[in-house]
Amino acid sequence: CCILMGLRFLWAPLFYVVLALTVVFVIPVITDIAVLFHPLIRLSATRRHAKVLSLGDENYVFLSIKNNTRFGFGLKIIDELPDKLQRRDFKLLRFLPAFQQQRYHYTIRPTERGTYSFGDIRIFIKSRLGLIERLLIIEAEETVACYPSVIQMKKFELKAFQRTLLPGGIKKLRKLGNSYEFEQIKEYVTGDDYRSINWRATGKLNRLMVDQYEDEKSQQVYCIIDKSRNMLMPFNGLSLLDYAINTTLCLSNIALQKQDKVGLISFSHKIDALIKAEKRLNQLNTINELLYHQEEDETEANYELLYQLVRYFVKGRSLLILYTNFESRYAIQRVLPVLRKLNRLHLLVVVFFENVALQQESQKPTKHLYDIYRQTLASHYHQEKFQFLKEINQYGIHAIITPPEELTVNAINKYLEIKSRRLI
Repeated sequence: CCILMGLRFLWAPLFYVVLALTVVFVIPVITDIAVLFHPLIRLSATRRHAKVLSLGDENYVFLSIKNNTRFGFGLKIIDELPDKLQRRDFKLLRFLPAFQQQRYHYTIRPTERGTYSFGDIRIFIKSRLGLIERLLIIEAEETVACYPSVIQMKKFELKAFQRTLLPGGIKKLRKLGNSYEFEQIKEYVTGDDYRSINWRATGKLNRLMVDQYEDEKSQQVYCIIDKSRNMLMPFNGLSLLDYAINTTLCLSNIALQKQDKVGLISFSHKIDALIKAEKRLNQLNTINELLYHQEEDETEANYELLYQLVRYFVKGRSLLILYTNFESRYAIQRVLPVLRKLNRLHLLVVVFFENVALQQESQKPTKHLYDIYRQTLASHYHQEKFQFLKEINQYGIHAIITPPEELTVNAINKYLEIKSRRLI
């Protein structure tokens, strides 16, 4: 129309053409405005999600939108996400028919513990003509807390009791020693310990019967979390401390399901948190609340203070699972004497992390001499981590080196292995 209005100075009749085109355009626009801004247009929307968000997991958020009019609308839905998620391009494009209610969903992955504030739900609607958009703002401000991963806790609880933590299932280890927790008398099958034959039951039933024992209960399990600067290294959006916190919650839940007593210790240059090992009904909630408030500390860890605490506070032989990290030989040599003392008093399992970035760097193809130097150094430091593992094992201390994303599986498998072997 603008171009034709300019050309009408050369040929006057073009003015009537422009006028006709303007009328043809204005009528649909007015019609579209009348439809979109009609007083009877009503759309309602609600947001639903879990009561608490799970750290490091994909959490589902559901949006339910209801159309109470006889017109169908195209929707552009913009949910105001929490600032901590740093997502600036979120939108959903959908079509909502007349007199229908539809449910849409998306996922968010929080990488920090704390509170997340959602804003309003903004919906841009347009009719089938698509000439005009109308903005509807539905008030839906709310705040939700992000706790250690409850999703992982439930998932690994199911897998642990179904013996499917490993891809091929958990192999049943030969049990060493004896347990005094009697479970039942059963018929002898090949592989049962013949020393467990119950001769009185065998004489009555005229077939071999054996006494079966279950894992001992009420054993003390302490998860010890190092909160020093060694645990600040990020991986896939989470720090190593966050991975340890998620694993502690999952392992505590499984240990409580096994009727063991579970406690928690977190430390850096000082003792930050302490929960005595018990198996009360609300013990898991107490641990979860304490884990929720844990924060990183940029100081060095005081292992001597940890030893003094364990010596005078932890009564009776217990399983200590220590989550920490070593990046240098000096670091492992500095704490090894303390670890040996702890292992004399209790059964100690040291869990530290494999540097995935170094492993990836050592596997990159090389094109120049500089790349060879980088690959050689990365390979050296990566292999040095496994030397740390051997140094710890030679003193009779159990140790696990694991990638961060496999920490929960490996820690739970180690706990189940220790229970199966009856080492505590």
